[in-house]
Amino acid sequence: MKISRANLRGLAGVVAAFAIIALIHFLKPGISTAVDFPCTIAKNGSISIDIRSGETGSEIAQDLFDKGVVASSQAFFRFAVSDPRSGRIAPGVHEIDLKICASRALDQLLDSKRIGNLLSINEGAWNSEIKKSLSAIGYSKIEIDKAFSQAIIPQPFTALEGLLFPAQYSFDTSTTVTQILNSMVNRGRSELLRSGITEGSAKFTPSQLLTIASLVQAEGDTKDFAKISQVVRNRLAKGMPLQFDSTVHYIKQSRGSVFLSTQSTFINSPYNTYRHYGLPPGPINNPGFDAMYAATHPLTGAWLFFITVTPGDTRFTDSINQFNSWKVLYKQNLKAGKFRSK
Repeated sequence: MKISRANLRGLAGVVAAFAIIALIHFLKPGISTAVDFPCTIAKNGSISIDIRSGETGSEIAQDLFDKGVVASSQAFFRFAVSDPRSGRIAPGVHEIDLKICASRALDQLLDSKRIGNLLSINEGAWNSEIKKSLSAIGYSKIEIDKAFSQAIIPQPFTALEGLLFPAQYSFDTSTTVTQILNSMVNRGRSELLRSGITEGSAKFTPSQLLTIASLVQAEGDTKDFAKISQVVRNRLAKGMPLQFDSTVHYIKQSRGSVFLSTQSTFINSPYNTYRHYGLPPGPINNPGFDAMYAATHPLTGAWLFFITVTPGDTRFTDSINQFNSWKVLYKQNLKAGKFRSK
């Protein structure tokens, strides 16, 4: 499946200059009456409407009429002109009900749940998971693997992991995987610049800061990101191993388990921060902006240890005795099932 021109900056709008086109379109002589279907709950089936990147409001209105969604293109177009939300219609394949009024048609076009090829990337997603998401919306393994292997990695970064910015992306049905990856990388570059990572720092290169951002993303909640960023710095400064479970989970490509076995900490991999000192050789996921920002703006503190004793309650300390005491509490809560997903 090859899906062309992508508008992959989140749910970016494709309807341009509705009001201007309206004046040109409806001042023409011979325009028919703007007939509209009643706004009742209709059960007349549905149809796929493919909204292309850069498509105009009049083109969308005509397509809705041709496919039997609205009673007339004029009805939808006139309503869309009067509603500023129309500028947020996203490119992609929309599943829209047949024979509905103009206002309901617009509501459905704005409903992200009705976009079949919506690519939703969570913060902290691995590239391997992004590949699966692309496969789930119809791309073949061959074209996915080829696009990833040939992806252009912007300098000064050295790996694609970490550069595919997590967000919601929508696109029309001729966009290639290469175009999708390029758009994700471009979005990632802008966020890296905004966070300060691209500039680097006195102690860390941009690639190292992006790696720290990925660790921060994997290890805690947003409210704790800046503290975790400082813990990374403190442990590195003292020559202590990071000992982050998230790096082992990355090696194993395994999610869903809070508990990490002792055996897992002996895995022979440069990403294993139990066996190797310093930062991993690269990012362990694709972090969001908050984690990126925390990587360059740590919260000052002497913390060396942190542990989540129960979901939402992560505690920080520079005392190993305090940490071990909290670890007992963590194990009690784990055994009591407080970490089970609901």
